[in-house]
This record gives sequence, structure tokens and C-alpha cells, in this order.
Amino acid sequence: MKNVILNNGVKMPMLGFGVYQVEDLKTCEESVYHALMTGYRSIDTAAAYMNEEAVGRAIKRSEIPREELFITTKVWIQDYGYEKTKKAFEESLHKLDVDYIDLYLVHQAYNDYYGAWKAIEELYEEGKIKAIGVCNFNTRQLVDLITYTRIKPAINQIEHNPFFQEKEIKPILSQYDVQLEAWAPFAEGIDDIFNHDTLKSIGQKYGKTVAQVILRWTIQLDIVTIPKSVTKERIEENYDIWDFELSQEDMEQIAELDKGKSSIIDFDSVETIEFLKTVKVHD
Repeated sequence: MKNVILNNGVKMPMLGFGVYQVEDLKTCEESVYHALMTGYRSIDTAAAYMNEEAVGRAIKRSEIPREELFITTKVWIQDYGYEKTKKAFEESLHKLDVDYIDLYLVHQAYNDYYGAWKAIEELYEEGKIKAIGVCNFNTRQLVDLITYTRIKPAINQIEHNPFFQEKEIKPILSQYDVQLEAWAPFAEGIDDIFNHDTLKSIGQKYGKTVAQVILRWTIQLDIVTIPKSVTKERIEENYDIWDFELSQEDMEQIAELDKGKSSIIDFDSVETIEFLKTVKVHD
């Protein structure tokens, strides 16, 4: 497994396993357990995914030493603010049945994320979190947070895939030494990505699938990525990306697929803001 060193010196696996939209708890537990048995050591969940307990059960079943694992979870908008974030963090610890979190993220750039960040900074300084970061922050939001807080994020977890390559924010992330982590590396299957002619052609050269090509491309860009699957064969397939390397020509061909915008969600739209306000993780 290839690792990246975050801006605070913490080592993070570049390939992890995501559980977004895995709402059936038994399916989630079995998927995470199989991922761990396959070799994954980084698991990404969130309070808003409503499956932290299932992730915790899979971790316990695996009997893998805690220090070998890298566990990420996120605080949801509903629990932003200093006191509420402290409480939400303890709830996530309890559900995951762990003593500390490796990476704790502010899930969205709405509501009182400054209050949330202050709480997270303190939890980090207390040693309850190994690294802290944000999710879905654009350039302005990220730099604003860095400028007016004590501890800068180690991670910005954002959508990144061949169709949306986030080219505008990458120089800013590099400038401020914030690691890019990709969610939706497969664009959630939109635009028939798994049958895209360019990606299939590249895969055929190496005897690899389109999914493996995309993950290998992401890793070679030094981007952390967290593919999701509930199918054992695909979980294993997504992990099997370490025995080949894309050429510079391959990388350039994939770079040309960028559409410059998301086909999944527009975080700047009023509709998105109004919808996310309705998402509740508790009463």
C-alpha cells in the first residue's frame, strides 16, 4: 500500500474504502469486513451515512490491531457549533467503538463550521484525533478557514474523477499543503463511465478494468481515493492496482476527459443548500 504524509506528519493510506450510501447495516458490515480482509486499512464513513456502528462492528470482527487502521468520519451540518460538535464527536467514537479517530472532517461548508472547527482543533490537541480536515470546501471557503483559524486542514475531501478533475483548486491545495482526497472516483457511474472508450482502451493495454485504470490514475496524481463497492469481487478488483503503471500518454488522455463541472451535485446552488438542511442524523 502506498501512503501519503499529511501536513502534520501523519501517514495515511492512499487507497481507502468508502461506505457512502451503504445504508443497510448488515451489508455495510460485511463489505467493510471483506475490505479489511482484502487488505484495505483505511475506512471512510460519516455521521450522515448512518452506518458508523456497522463499520465499528466490522473493525472489531477483523481483529486487526487498531494502530494498523486509519478511520475517517465526519461531523454533519446539524451538529455544527462548538458544543454540539464536541457531543457529536463523542457519539461517533461510541458508535465506532474506538478510542480515537484518525481523520475527522467537517462534512459541508455551511452553517457554523467555524464553531465546529474550534471544537475539532481542541479535540486534535487533546490527542483524540490524529488529523483534521474538511470536505467539499471550495477555494474561497478553504483559504478563508486557513486564514482565520489556528490549525489548517490536512485534507480537503472533494469530488474528483475523470469527468471532474478539480483543476482550479489543485494549485491552492498545493500552495497551502492540503492533501486532496477524492470521493466519487467513478463519478457514481454517471455518463456510462465504465464503458468509456478511452478508459476501456487504456485498460485493455494492461489487462485492467476501467475502475482499476481510474484508481491507478488517481493514485499517480498523488490523490488519496476511497472507492465504494458492496460486491466482494469488485472490492478485491479495486484493491488490485499496484502491479501496473499508466504511461504519461495515458495520463494525458484521461486529463482530456475533464468537463470542468460536476454531474453529481452543485454545492453553490440554493437547491442543494435547502436540501442538505433537511438531512438529519438525529431528532
